Amino acid sequence: MNYNQNKKISQITSQTLIIGVDIAKFKHVARAQDYRGLEFGSPCYFENEHEGFEHFLQWIFDIKKEQNMDNVIVGMEPTGHYWLNLAHILKEKGIKFVAVNPLHVKKSKELDDNSPTKNDVKDAKVIAQLVKDGRYAEPTIPQGVYAELRVAKKIRDLLTEDLQTVQGQVHNWIDRYFPEFLKVFKKWEGKAALQFLKLYAFPHEIAEFTEEELLVHLRLSVTRSVGLNKIRELKQAASKSIGLRQGAEMARLELKTILAKYELIQLQFEELDAKIDGLLDEIPGVQQMLAIKGVGRDTIAGFFAEVGI
Repeated sequence: MNYNQNKKISQITSQTLIIGVDIAKFKHVARAQDYRGLEFGSPCYFENEHEGFEHFLQWIFDIKKEQNMDNVIVGMEPTGHYWLNLAHILKEKGIKFVAVNPLHVKKSKELDDNSPTKNDVKDAKVIAQLVKDGRYAEPTIPQGVYAELRVAKKIRDLLTEDLQTVQGQVHNWIDRYFPEFLKVFKKWEGKAALQFLKLYAFPHEIAEFTEEELLVHLRLSVTRSVGLNKIRELKQAASKSIGLRQGAEMARLELKTILAKYELIQLQFEELDAKIDGLLDEIPGVQQMLAIKGVGRDTIAGFFAEVGI
C-alpha cells in the first residue's frame, strides 16, 4: 500500500498542475494548485454540457501556460454516473484523470476550517489536496468491445430485476387464485406449467375441461414427459381449490399481462446473450478461459466488463 502511494506521489512533480473537480448533476466546480498546495487563479464553474467542458479545458490550458506547467492531473469524486461524461472528454484529450474516495473527502475537509459541511468550492480544493498526497485511484474507462460489454452487463442487471419482479407477481397471482397449482407443479416456469397458465382459466373452469381438451392444449408446447396423469392431478386439485373467484375478468387480464411481460423479458435475455456471445468471440483468450472448470460465459463477460483493457 505504501509503495503504491509513494509511486502515485512520485507522479506529482513541480511541473504538474493539479485540478480538483467537485462533480454535480448540472454544474461542476474546479480549483487548481501545484504540488505544494499553492492555488492558481479563481475557481472554475462550468456546466455539464459541451460549452461547459470547452470552458473548463480552456481554463486548464490558460493556467498551465501561465504557470509554465508540463503535465495536468484532474481528480474528481465518482459521484453516481455524473462524472463519466467529463472523464470520457478528458480521456479523448489525453488528460490524466483520477478518482478520490468520497469518504476521504468528507474526513479531510475538516482540516481546512474544522467543518464537515458540504461546500462545492471547498470540496474541489480538498480533492486536489488528496490527489497531491497520492490518495487516489485510476479508474478504468473501457473502450471498444469492453465498453459494449459493460453496457451489456448493465442491461442484464436491469432485465434480472424486471424478471424477479414479474416472477413475484406470478406467484402472487397463483397464491390468490389457484394456490394448489404449485402442489401439482414444482415451479410455474416449466413448459407444462406455463402452458396451463396460458389457459388464463380459474380452477373451477379448469375442472370443467375434458382431459382430451387439456391434453391438446398441453401439446402446443410440450410433446412428451407430461401427459394424462399430470392432467388428472391438475383437474383434481382444481376441483378442490380455495382460490378466489371475485374480480375474475380483471384477474384474467392481470395474468395475461404478467405472462406477456415474462415472455418479453425471456426474449430480451436471448437477444442480449446472443450479442454478448458475439462480443466475447472478438476477445483473444476467451476460449482458453472457458476451458477452466467452473468458468462460464457470464463470468467471463462480467470480468471483462469490469476490468476492460
